[in-house]
Amino acid sequence: VQLQASGGGLVQARGSLRLSCAASGFTLDHYAIGWFRQAPGKEREGVLCISSRGGTTYFTDSVKGRFTISRDNAKNTVYLQMNSLKPEDTAVYYCAARWTAGWDISRNNARWYDYWGQGTQVTVSS
Repeated sequence: VQLQASGGGLVQARGSLRLSCAASGFTLDHYAIGWFRQAPGKEREGVLCISSRGGTTYFTDSVKGRFTISRDNAKNTVYLQMNSLKPEDTAVYYCAARWTAGWDISRNNARWYDYWGQGTQVTVSS
């Protein structure tokens, strides 16, 4: 059972990146998938989550209108599209999964999630 986060990199402010969270060893159909991030010297914070039914919940207002999350169950992957990036978005981004049996549930609580990806670095230059 593994989550693999990828797609990070260095981008200029106002640029875009798309992160991927791919699962292996299990299918994501009935899992809520959350994205968290941790900037240097700061605590990990929740960014947003997609429920197993496709509903999106934003955990931080600063990304509303810029970040969107989607899932492709056929590819067993969740995507985080990040547009209009700002230097303050610089962080290591982690995806996490929680079994919800198909319920439309999400939580902004890192302990709620069962599985975590290894993180992918996003650096936004000014």
